[in-house]
Amino acid sequence: MTPDEFGLRTEPFRRELLAHCYRMLGAADEAEDLVQETYLRAWRAYGDFEGRSSLRTWLYRIATNACLTALEQRGRRALPSGLGDPAGEPDAPPAPAEPGLAWLQPIPDALVTPGPQDPAAIVTAREDLRLALIASLQYLPPRQRAVLLLREALGVPAAEVADMLGTSAAAVKSMLQRARARIEEAAPAPDDMIEPADPRARELLSQYIAGFENADIAALEKALRTDAAIEMTGTRTWFSGRVTCLRYLAQVTGAPGDWLMNPTVANGQPAAAAYYRDDDGAYQALGVAVLTVTAAGIARITVFGGGASLVARFGFPARR
Repeated sequence: MTPDEFGLRTEPFRRELLAHCYRMLGAADEAEDLVQETYLRAWRAYGDFEGRSSLRTWLYRIATNACLTALEQRGRRALPSGLGDPAGEPDAPPAPAEPGLAWLQPIPDALVTPGPQDPAAIVTAREDLRLALIASLQYLPPRQRAVLLLREALGVPAAEVADMLGTSAAAVKSMLQRARARIEEAAPAPDDMIEPADPRARELLSQYIAGFENADIAALEKALRTDAAIEMTGTRTWFSGRVTCLRYLAQVTGAPGDWLMNPTVANGQPAAAAYYRDDDGAYQALGVAVLTVTAAGIARITVFGGGASLVARFGFPARR
């Protein structure tokens, strides 16, 4: 088989494999590397593919085992809210994190959601990629994580999952039960989350962006729920409750024109790529804020300070 023929048969699965690897790893850059590794392994082994399973299942087998190998030597990726209680004093310096702590990363919807011709599939894909779920998955041992995703998110039969992982169907069922119980203990996303394209979600994202670009705390107050939270990866610090969050936001919004933001979508949620004006008047990329939104308002703001490399993943320049 030529490379072109191989690509023609396997490329249609690349987007969903990236979503699977991201759910396993919690990091977009690692997921992209593992998808490349999956295709390299598949190309090398294609001559031995006997067609006893579908090509899709065979690729998922390779991708899952590549992810399990990658996860062998590292712990879970975290969000600040998973490391301790919320901070009570917004004026205090952020609490430093332990050296080497791995943080959860966001992923652009454009990389992992199905095409626009399948709206129902888009909604399902977004539900499976929301930050709260990805964070919850990090609490599971890697093999339980794989079983849960293969069985629940992808609908792979237990016998096929057992074959993929080199175990028994009974062991798969046991791991699935334990994984479900653990996920239920972890903090889920609000049941009333709304889609990014919903008019209310667009309104809340606009209020959030306006609050920063115009240094308008009233706009932010209007957008936040009373139980809103805000957390900043790279530190252990996070805040809970609208009053505390607004005290923190009042310190960072600065003056009108200090911030510039571009709307986007990450993990099936409204998001904003953020830029801050430097001393020369140019806007430098700081990172991406992902919003958990409900009809009642913004429930959570998760700030990822990845700078130019992160905003580039979302298709935005390093400077504006």
